Amino acid sequence: MALVDLSKPGEKKKLIFAGVLGLGAILVLYWVLIGFDSRPPQQTRPTASATPQRPAANAQRPAPATPVSPEVQNLAAFAPIDYEPSSYSAPEAKRNIFAYYEPPPKPVVAPSTAPPTPEPPPPILLASVSPSNVYARTADFKLEAAGDKFTPDMRIFVDGRELPTTYKSPQQLSTTIGASFIAAPGARQVIVRTPDNRLYSNQLTINVAAPPTPNFTYIGIISPQNRVTDTALVQDRSNKNIVSAYRGDVLGGRFRVTSISEKELVLVDTSLKIKHVLPMTEGDKGAGPLSRPTPRVDAEDDEP
Repeated sequence: MALVDLSKPGEKKKLIFAGVLGLGAILVLYWVLIGFDSRPPQQTRPTASATPQRPAANAQRPAPATPVSPEVQNLAAFAPIDYEPSSYSAPEAKRNIFAYYEPPPKPVVAPSTAPPTPEPPPPILLASVSPSNVYARTADFKLEAAGDKFTPDMRIFVDGRELPTTYKSPQQLSTTIGASFIAAPGARQVIVRTPDNRLYSNQLTINVAAPPTPNFTYIGIISPQNRVTDTALVQDRSNKNIVSAYRGDVLGGRFRVTSISEKELVLVDTSLKIKHVLPMTEGDKGAGPLSRPTPRVDAEDDEP
């Protein structure tokens, strides 16, 4: 079967029109890619000037060197040198080259110690003791302890020594403090606990103060022949007065004379029942007519 039937008049026209379109397309592509001017490009050359350039007539030419004698030529080597330093200034240093970095010392870490664990409160409460203030060298006295949760098994301890204790109630105990516990001034620690230390209380203090002492000096004695009414001569330390005292007299409103001898004078505190012994001394001379002790006079008929 033929592709194109040329016997028909319309088919010829279509074939001619298609060929013209193909030729036109080929020409357009050739013009775009290559162009129709086939002459090679001309290179531009510099044009030569008609009149050659000459150097200027007034241009300075180097003068010919003047001959110099050998003596002058040698002296020129010793001519002073005129040196002109350039105005160059070094830039200011941005940092001190003599300073150097020292690292800070390492912090010393202190050893951390754990805070002590607080002790638990005692299961027994000791609120107060009565009396809480006493004088040294006094006699035995009764001590009352007040608190809470006391039991019959509990005892009163003074300076770690157990004392016979009387149970009165869960709030009160009592005991007797011997004179040996308060023979010297100081503090005495009191605690209430069971003998096995299973139940214990807080600790309280009894203050033992020094007792008041007589402000007198025993300076002499007047002894008659029968030695019944001996008279003691004492001097008041505050005003230096000398007074006489007999057995039973009270000196200073507090100290009673109980014994008079040639060696000592015995006084007893009327309030605290404490005995004070004053040895015989000379006292202050010139205080009065009775400043010196009177010696004992023996009777003529006394046997040697």
